[in-house]
Amino acid sequence: MGSKPFSESCEQNKAPILAVLKRVFDNATAVLEVGSGTGQHAVHFARHLPHLMWQTSDVAANHEGIAAWLADAQLPNVGAPLLLEVCADPWPAGPYDAVFSANTSHIMSMRCVACLFAGVGRVLRPGGVFALYGPFNYGGQFTSDSNLRFDAWLKARDPESGLRDVEALNALAGQAGMVLEEDCPMPVNNRTLVWRKGGAE
Repeated sequence: MGSKPFSESCEQNKAPILAVLKRVFDNATAVLEVGSGTGQHAVHFARHLPHLMWQTSDVAANHEGIAAWLADAQLPNVGAPLLLEVCADPWPAGPYDAVFSANTSHIMSMRCVACLFAGVGRVLRPGGVFALYGPFNYGGQFTSDSNLRFDAWLKARDPESGLRDVEALNALAGQAGMVLEEDCPMPVNNRTLVWRKGGAE
């Protein structure tokens, strides 16, 4: 991989996520990725979704790695990473047809998760969609023993992190003008949740 950062989980989940995005981002032309991480997802999704412009973003510490992936890929439809800290202004101006984020809500504090949904609600155009991938709980209950262990590991590292209840995320989405449209089961006890912003498309 050279000097590029590499995430094994990104490598494993990119194909099932793409299968969902091909459908829910079918009419999108401008997508903002919140928390692009290594940059692997951006390259894979942009390569297979040539009809849209994929805009990467993350905290400053991850920009060098994202840029390395983009430089190797040389794709015309991926934007260099923008600085985005979810509770800080300004967010990228948008408006965007869609927003994507993977494996972010459980490594943030709940305050930051609230900022994430509020920000997405601001930058999405009416009728736009927000797709969030990761492990989630339902009614405070874990869906697998592995998710329970993962949550314990996260909280040992950062007590403010942890798996989020879908009900809590739906409440935040509602405050941001979005309604849950799909809850897609994914491999290894993950989900892709898809909300749509109200208003005319």
